[in-house]
Amino acid sequence: MAEKQSMNILSKPRCVIIESPYAATAERTKEQHRAYLLAAMRYCVERNESPVASHHWLPDILDDNGPYERQLGIRCGVVWGERADLIAVFSDLGVSTGMKQAIEVYKTLGKPIEWRSLDTRVVRKILGMDIAA
Repeated sequence: MAEKQSMNILSKPRCVIIESPYAATAERTKEQHRAYLLAAMRYCVERNESPVASHHWLPDILDDNGPYERQLGIRCGVVWGERADLIAVFSDLGVSTGMKQAIEVYKTLGKPIEWRSLDTRVVRKILGMDIAA
């Protein structure tokens, strides 16, 4: 990895909302999605961004499997998104229904949306795939 450059602690990072899959699917576990989210958050921090991902903490207090509480969580995330400088959609593992709903809201708010991918080696490691392959 390249040597990190020093940054001015007073330089203001952009506020970024992360959209990425969270719930388990037929192809991926919740743990894989959570590891992917953490890698996406690190990616943002390394770009001088301050990431917020409501699906990082709201499922700990709300029932993600209950439709009403799931909608509450999406709504809470969008409130943060209204204040964000950018919406970063990390799509290597797909785009969930909740992500699609949030993206549509952000579009109506006129928020800039940037589609991002993590390094293939990082994704393969998260998925437990042979990195050398």
